[in-house]
Parts: sequence; structure tokens; C-alpha cells
Amino acid sequence: MLNNKFTNLEHECGTDEAGRGCLAGPVTAAAVILPNDFELALLNDSKQLSEKTRMLLKPLVEEKAISFAVTHLLNEEIDEINILNASMKAMQECILQLKPMPEYIIVDGNRALNAKLGMKQTKGRIFTSEEIELLKSIPTTSITKGDAKFLNIAAASVLAKTYRDEYMNKIHEEFPMYNWKKNKGYPTKEHRAAIAKYGPTKYHRMSFKLLPDQLRLEL
Repeated sequence: MLNNKFTNLEHECGTDEAGRGCLAGPVTAAAVILPNDFELALLNDSKQLSEKTRMLLKPLVEEKAISFAVTHLLNEEIDEINILNASMKAMQECILQLKPMPEYIIVDGNRALNAKLGMKQTKGRIFTSEEIELLKSIPTTSITKGDAKFLNIAAASVLAKTYRDEYMNKIHEEFPMYNWKKNKGYPTKEHRAAIAKYGPTKYHRMSFKLLPDQLRLEL
């Protein structure tokens, strides 16, 4: 059974991301503040849940949460600042949207959330000095496999995954030959075969290795 929170603070935020290992589409993050008495059967790490269960849980998390936010960081920004920084920045952007602002943040993984704040970039949202100082001021703990330990991170993982899947389903209609509705942009054999045949789209991450060496794409 998952723990409700890491601290005893009322406004603790859990945050997580989805789509880090994909070849196309955004990396999507969510941040969630849950009430102290929050309960929701079946809620767990989104990777342990079926798509049907995730979609069932999504509106329930949104209804019961004190506050939540979801952010897509698009492939152009991923290519500019790299996927690790983009994953962190997507979570940071979510946190800045929360009302009230969290008193504490727990994040799934083993890296500090405030890494690379204020990096130089030309695409996406540029943090102000006030936003950077605000993010730095909130205590943060990174928790390995936190989405399977704490309800607020699990809730964030469900929102990040479902919102990203919906995004990929939408752009699938524009480029159905890549079958993003099924593979969600992950490096499946089918996806890579489509890249080899049709080439990359405007949604592909050009900083990623889109094809194995034996199927190298001539650009």
C-alpha cells in the first residue's frame, strides 16, 4: 500500500514525467497536491496499470486533488536542452502553476529537481529570476521508484501518462503511418521501420538515435 505523503506538511507536491525514452512527441510532466485524507483504490505507478485503469483514475485524481498541473515540453525544446533537462524543466513548469504553491516537493527518480534552473535557451518558457528563486526555495526530495511508494507521485505519474497518450493519439491522426496511437512514440520495431521508410516528422526528436546504425537515415 502506498503512503499518502513523505512529510506531514499540508501542501506537499508529488511530481513525475512520462515519455522520456520516446523518439517522437513531448516529454510530459504532472505535479499534484493531494489532501491529507486522500484515498483512491487502484492508484499506483502508472506503468503498473492498464490503459483502461489509468483513464478511469485520471478524472478521479483531478476531482480529488487540491491542485494539479500538466505540462508538455515539445521535441524542439528537448533537442535544444536534452531530455534530462527537459524532463526536469517540465516538472518545474508544473510546480509553478500550482495554487497554492507547495511547501515541499517529492519527485520520482534520483536527481535533484532544481538542476539547470535558468539555463540559456531559445525555445520554450524562459524562467524569470523570481521563478528560479521560488523553485529553489521549496525543499525537495528525490525518491527512487517514488511512483510506487507515494500517492501524490503515483497520481502525477497517471496524469503525465494519460495526458501524453492523448497528445500522441491526436498527432497520430496527422501521421498514421508511425502508429503512435499504439506505440506512443517509443522505439518499437514498427516505429523505427516507419522512420526508415518515411523519414522523420516535425514531431521526432532529432537529437535521439532514431534508427540503428544498420538502418541509418540519410538526411
